[in-house]
Order: sequence, then C-alpha cells, then structure tokens
Amino acid sequence: MAKRRVIVVGAGASGLMAAGQAAELGSEVLLLEKMPRPGRKLRITGKGRCNLTNIASISEFISHFESSGRFLRQTFSRFFSGELLTFLGKLGVRTVTERGGRVFPISEQAQDIVDALAAWVRKSGVILRTGSPVGELLLEGKRVVGVQVERHSTDRGKGSQIHEADAIVVASGGASYPATGSTGDGYRLAESVGHTIVPIRPALVPLETAGETAPRLQGLSLRNVTVRVLIDEKKRAEVLGEMLFTHFGLSGPIILFLSRQIVDALRLRQRVILSIDLKPALDQRKLNERLLRDLETHGKQKFRTLLKGLLPAKLIPVCIDLTGIPPDRVGHQITVQERKRLRLWLKDFRLEVTGHRPFSEAIITAGGVDTREVDPRTMASRLVEGLYFAGEVLDIDADTGGYNLQAAFSTGWLAGRSAAQ
Repeated sequence: MAKRRVIVVGAGASGLMAAGQAAELGSEVLLLEKMPRPGRKLRITGKGRCNLTNIASISEFISHFESSGRFLRQTFSRFFSGELLTFLGKLGVRTVTERGGRVFPISEQAQDIVDALAAWVRKSGVILRTGSPVGELLLEGKRVVGVQVERHSTDRGKGSQIHEADAIVVASGGASYPATGSTGDGYRLAESVGHTIVPIRPALVPLETAGETAPRLQGLSLRNVTVRVLIDEKKRAEVLGEMLFTHFGLSGPIILFLSRQIVDALRLRQRVILSIDLKPALDQRKLNERLLRDLETHGKQKFRTLLKGLLPAKLIPVCIDLTGIPPDRVGHQITVQERKRLRLWLKDFRLEVTGHRPFSEAIITAGGVDTREVDPRTMASRLVEGLYFAGEVLDIDADTGGYNLQAAFSTGWLAGRSAAQ
C-alpha cells in the first residue's frame, strides 16, 4: 500500500511538530518553508530564551486564552506540557522552570530548540524544502489534493511547481514579526478555499499614548505598580507588575498583557485611559499618613527634594508639572489641598492610549481561521476534506508565559497525527 502523502506548510513550531508526527506514523511528509531556514520566529521567542510552556494546570492554562480556550481543551487533554517536556527530553533538551511556572531550555538558547526539532524531523524522514512559498491550495471538489509552490530560490529559471498530497497541514503562522516569514500567508490560503478569517490584529503589543509625558520618561521601568484600564470611563481590567516608558508610549509585561483588550477597544473607537497606581501597597489613608509624616519630618526640605523618597528621579519633574506644586516650596508650607493633589496623583497617574504599535512589534497575532470551522478533535477543516490547521494561523491567542507556544506545539502534534491517519 502506498504511503499517505502529507504536506505541511510552514516550518515553525507547529509545522515542525506536525511534520515529525506525521512522518513517525508512516506518512511521506514534505515540509515547505518559504524562508531560507526553518524556525525563524521560534529563534526569537522569549527574547531568544524560548519560553516553551507553563506548568499551570489545564484549566488555568485555558483561562489565559479567553474565548478561544474551550477550543483547545481536547487538544491539551491529549498533548500538554508534560508530554511536551517528555518529548523534548528524548531529543536531548533539558529544561528549567522559573517564576510564574514558565519553562525554558536550560541552555536559555531558543536556537537549541530549533536545532533539536529540525534534526528530529529529518531523522523521521521528513523532506524539508526551504525557499518554497506556497501560493495556492489545489482542490478537487471539496477535497484538497495538493499545493502550488512558487519558484524555488534554488531553482532559478523554473516556474511554479505542483506537489500532490492526500492531506495538507497549514501551519504558516500569523502576521506578527513579518521579517521572520509570518506575513499572513495562511489566512490567504484558508480564505481562498472558503474559510472565514476572524479579523487579525496585533496582540501582546506595545501601546502609544498622547502627549509628551511618556517620551519624557523614556527608558524608565516601574516595578510593582498597578495599572487599571478605563474604557469610556469604565474600569475593565487591573493588573500588578512591571511596565516601561518608551519614546512612543508604554511597553513591558503588564502593558503587553492588557494590550489585547485595549487594541479591540481602539478598533471600536472607544476612549482608553490607563490609570497607574504608583503606590499600590498603600491605600489612600495610609498614603496620606505617609505624606504627613514625610512633610513633618522633612519640613524644611524643598518639594523636589522630598519627592526623592517617593519617586524615581526621572518621574519627579513629571510629578511636579502634573500636580502643579511649586518645586521650591518647603515641606511645612505645602497646603492640605496640595497634599491631596499629590496623594491622588500617586494613586491615579493617567495616560491616554491613542494607538498601538504595528504587527512588526507584536509578539503574536489575534484573529485568524475561525475555530468554529475546525474540528477540535483533529484540527481538520469542517469545510475541506484533507485540510488541517495548526498554530497561530488559527484564531487562538493567549497571554505571555509559554501559553502560545504550547498551543502551537499541541495543535501541531494533533494536526500532524490526524493528517497521517
């Protein structure tokens, strides 16, 4: 009996996993990657350290995906973090678990993961062809029968090539970090055969703010602050952690976390304000007592000097401007109203969000192939026989912390095995 022919489009995390799994089940697998090397985006994940997964339970894991979490439950029940780490261990990859349950290769080198996966797929018998962009999915009726590949970079002078297949896995990534090859090809391919594409937008992306406040604070990192999201004056989210001021606005872990909701609000033309609590460990009463104590103890010091005990140096001029308290006023001359303005500002330092950075600066893509048109038990298209999807091309996205990469590996594992069977 002839071997089942499987084509995998895209040699990222999900594509490499899908190709290797299909080959290990006996299929003849062709892995097509348009870039010169596989795993380009995987090389830069986790700032080059590669946050592979998270040791959180399945229920907690799924909660980080918001609405798309339910779709992944069956996938995770079959191939989850424990299975992934066992699999990587067999490839010689040792891992370490860090704060927040995040798992990294012990070498802290994403390149080691790419090398291990690439060696594994080749050993499994996968034929990997780089410089091979897929231009079209070929159908006979409602069944996929192959792909058309544009001219190979190594085959100058030749036109497009046709590769026949019994099954095709589209694992070509999203639209974030386009320099790595993630330019939205999978969305075009899926849409061309009748799939619905949930509008794509940048996710886990830095934010742009109004005015000159953020540029004045460029490079300042604040730890253990609380940021509240106000959308049309209503509080929608709140998170404690670290943030960073940039020349265009805000970045850092908690800003990226909150950006998913903010991007959608901006698309709806809603007004978004970020309220920063610079002293979250102190409620209004305790903060007032602290200010009174400082003013009494250091009553002869000027206001700008008193602020050194409250704020980072870079934030002091901004505080002075926004509270309107004269910098040379000595502590015992600061009025009750001025003290109140300072207290309220320390608990509610506001910046208006006017936009977000482009896909080239987004960690992941929100939106993609509508999961209602994909069978969660197999990753198979409900519309086209023999077609499967894996990874970021699907409308699944999560917080930072290893969740997105685990989803890529898990959906790739399931899609590859389903395509082979």
